[in-house]
Amino acid sequence: MADTLDSRPHAFSIKLWPPSLPTRKALIERITNNLSLKTIFTDKYGSLTKDQAMENAKRIEDFAFSTANQQFEREPDGDGGSAVQLYAKECSKLILEILKKGPVATRELISEDSSASPRESFFDISKGQRAFIEADEADELLKPLKKPGNAYTKICFSNRSFGLGAARLAEPILASLKDQLKEVDLSDFVAGRPEVEALEVMNIFSDALQGSILSSLNLSENALGEKGVRAFGALLKSLSSLEELYLMNDGISKEAAQAVSELIPSTDNLRVLHFHNNMTGDEGALAIAEVVKRSPLLENFRCSSTRVGSEGGIALSEALEHCTHMEKLDLRDNMFGTEAGVSLSKTFSSFKHLTELYLSYLNLEDEGAIAIVNALKESASPIEVLEMAGNDITVEAASAIAACVAAKQDLNRLNLSENELKDEGCVQIAKSMEEDHSKLQYIDMSTNYIRRAGARALAHLVVKKEAFKLLNIDGNIISEEGIEELKEIFKKSPELLGALDENDPDGEEEEDDEEDEEDEENEGNGNGELESKLKNLEVNQED
Repeated sequence: MADTLDSRPHAFSIKLWPPSLPTRKALIERITNNLSLKTIFTDKYGSLTKDQAMENAKRIEDFAFSTANQQFEREPDGDGGSAVQLYAKECSKLILEILKKGPVATRELISEDSSASPRESFFDISKGQRAFIEADEADELLKPLKKPGNAYTKICFSNRSFGLGAARLAEPILASLKDQLKEVDLSDFVAGRPEVEALEVMNIFSDALQGSILSSLNLSENALGEKGVRAFGALLKSLSSLEELYLMNDGISKEAAQAVSELIPSTDNLRVLHFHNNMTGDEGALAIAEVVKRSPLLENFRCSSTRVGSEGGIALSEALEHCTHMEKLDLRDNMFGTEAGVSLSKTFSSFKHLTELYLSYLNLEDEGAIAIVNALKESASPIEVLEMAGNDITVEAASAIAACVAAKQDLNRLNLSENELKDEGCVQIAKSMEEDHSKLQYIDMSTNYIRRAGARALAHLVVKKEAFKLLNIDGNIISEEGIEELKEIFKKSPELLGALDENDPDGEEEEDDEEDEEDEENEGNGNGELESKLKNLEVNQED
C-alpha cells in the first residue's frame, strides 16, 4: 500500500438526485411552515403547533426521500429528475393528509396508507461527487441507520472517503446492524487517506461488522495490499455464509492473495468471486486457486488482468474443475500461454451451465485455442458469449472454431478480434452460423487481415439475423470496392455495420512483411541479387 492511497478524481455526470443535506433541511423548514403557519389549507383544516409541525415535517421528508430514492435506484442511468418529482409529490400529499387528520404521528399515517412504499432496505451514500467524510457530516449522513426498527439490509459507503472520526462514529451504528445486514459495499471508502489512517479505518469497520451474517462483501478499489487484507481479518474470518466477494483493483500481491486464502475459512456458499486488475502473478494465483478449489458452488469467477502466467493458469484450471455450477468465467488479459490453455480446456467437460466465457489476450495461439473450442463443442454448456480476442489465432484453428460455434445455438456475442484468421478463416466461421443462430447480436472480427471476401461473407450472414445489432470489422484490409459492396449490403440497415475508420485498403498482410525481411537478410549475405534474378528466370529448352 502506498503512503497515500489513490486520490485521483473520478468523472461524474451532473445528476439532480440525491439532494444535498442543506436542501433537505430547507425543505423540512418549508414543510414545517406549511403545517403551522396561515395558509388556505390550515384555514380549512386547522394548523399544528410549531413543535408538532417540526416533528411531522422531519418524518414527512424522511419518508418522501426514501420513496424517491427507491425510484432513483430503479433508474440509475437517469439524471434523477423523476426522483425529484416524486420527492416533491410525496411531501405535498403527506402535508395535506397530516392537516386533514390533525396532529397525529406521521408513522401511523403512513402505515394506514395501503399505497405507501415498503420501508427502504438499501442505504446508499455513494451518489454524487466523491468526497472526504469527517465526523460531523457522517453523523448527519448516517442518521437513518440509527432509527430503531429500520429495515436496512444493504449498505453502500462507496465513493466517500472515511476519516478516523467518521469511522469511529460509524462503528457503533454498524455494530448495532450486523445481525440484519446482508450486503455491504465498502469499495473506494478510504481514498486519499494516509496509509496509517486508512488501515485504522479498515480495522474499525472490520471490528464493527465482525460476526455479521453478510452474503455479499465488496472491498474493491481500496489499494489493500497484504496490510489492507489483514486489516479486515476479523471480519473475513467471521463470515460463515458469504456468497459474493469482490476484491478488484486492490493491489493484491502474492502475499495479499495468500492472506485472502488464509482469512476466508468458509467458502462453501461462495457463488461470486471477482479478482480483477491486481498484481497477483503465478504465486498469488496458486493461493487464489485454493480458494476456488474450496468453492464448489462458484458460478461467477473473474480473475482478469492479474499477471498470471502458465503455472498459475494451470493451477486455476485444475481448481475450476471442482466448480461444476460455473456460469460466467472471465480470465482475460493474463499470460497463460498454450500449455495453460490446453489445461483450461479440460475443465469444460465439468461445466453444464456456462453461458459467458472471456478468454481474450491469454497468448493461447492455435494449439490452446483449438483445445478449448473442441472441448466447448463437446460440452453441454449453453454458451451465449465467447470472447477469444488477441490470442494469435490463425486460419489453422478456424475449422475447429467454426465447428464449436455451429454447435452453440444460443450464441449471442462472438469476439475474435486482433487475431490472424484472414478471409479463409472468416468465411469458415461465417458459414457455421448460417443455420439457425437466431439469438446472434454481436460479432467482432476487427484486425484479422480480412479482405473483401471475408467481409462479404460476414455481411451476408448478419443482415439475415433478425436480432442482430452490430458487426465490427474495422482495422482490416478491405479494398475500396469491398467497402462500397458492404455499404450496398447494409443499405437497409446501416446501423448494423460498425465504423471502418481504421480499415486500410492498401494494407498488406503480415506474411508480406516477413518475406521482405527475409529478402533483406539474403541481401546481407551476398545472395540477395542472385535470388532476385532466379525468381524471374525463364527456362528455354532451345538454349
